[in-house]
Amino acid sequence: MILARRAGAPQGARPADPRRRTFWILALPPALGLALFLVAPLLFMAALSFRTDLSGTLLAPFAPTLKHYAQLASTAPFLRSLGLSALTALGVAAAATALAYPLAYYLAFRAGRRAAFYLVLLLVPFWTSYLLRVMAWKLMLGGEGVINSLLMSAGIVDEPIAALLYNRGAVIVTLVYVWIPFAALPILAALGRVDVRLHDAAADLYATPFQQFRRVTLPLSLPGVIAAFLMVFIPTVGEYVTPLLVGGTSGTMYGNIIQDFFTRAANWPYGSALAMVMLVGTVALVAVGLRLVNPRRLLER
Repeated sequence: MILARRAGAPQGARPADPRRRTFWILALPPALGLALFLVAPLLFMAALSFRTDLSGTLLAPFAPTLKHYAQLASTAPFLRSLGLSALTALGVAAAATALAYPLAYYLAFRAGRRAAFYLVLLLVPFWTSYLLRVMAWKLMLGGEGVINSLLMSAGIVDEPIAALLYNRGAVIVTLVYVWIPFAALPILAALGRVDVRLHDAAADLYATPFQQFRRVTLPLSLPGVIAAFLMVFIPTVGEYVTPLLVGGTSGTMYGNIIQDFFTRAANWPYGSALAMVMLVGTVALVAVGLRLVNPRRLLER
């Protein structure tokens, strides 16, 4: 049998690993999907941002120009809107992550047999449209909404508070509500990998519950916390639906400016330049943040 194997394969050649074939079968479909629906549109938008206008067909040859980027660099309100949107996204991501952590902690360590039921309740908002959830907050914060009705019926105010709606505060409150279930999932996944025997070991060493959380649970769940923060921060920078519905003119974000150039102004090249600046800026902020936070150093503490 050994001689037959040697005769059937070249000397020194390794037998084919069946796991490699399985890997390519499983990896190729998602890789092709990412290339087709993520990478290709981004490359197309990047190329579109260097066009002067939309004369001719979109795929027609053109002379690249930096006119739109130069115009954007000289337009202070747009850059100021990008910075304000980044700060808003930072606050929304921090608030959503902080509020989602107790929910995930309860589901991981305190819910017991009801954890699956509570998880379903947490995911109930996913069963409704994103637009409907935003509109629900518009009804709650409006002049005749739930909050103003309760305040007036309790005699706290004599007339509706108009400041509850159509401002940046309404945008932040609505986005935090929308993102809390999303932020809880990666944190829950990280907490689910924490060995509960570590808590018992810490208790044997006379660690208080707070010390157990600070020295054991929190460091081990940091990857999930960072993932939740980034998962909220990145899409919130370019958010435009929520500011459009509950923000009004004072709650406008950078994504609304991009939307206007793609829809009302029909200036796709300039809108693409705005989008590419936002993309590069967001990636740079995430890279700098990860560099400053240094998750590996936090995990070693």
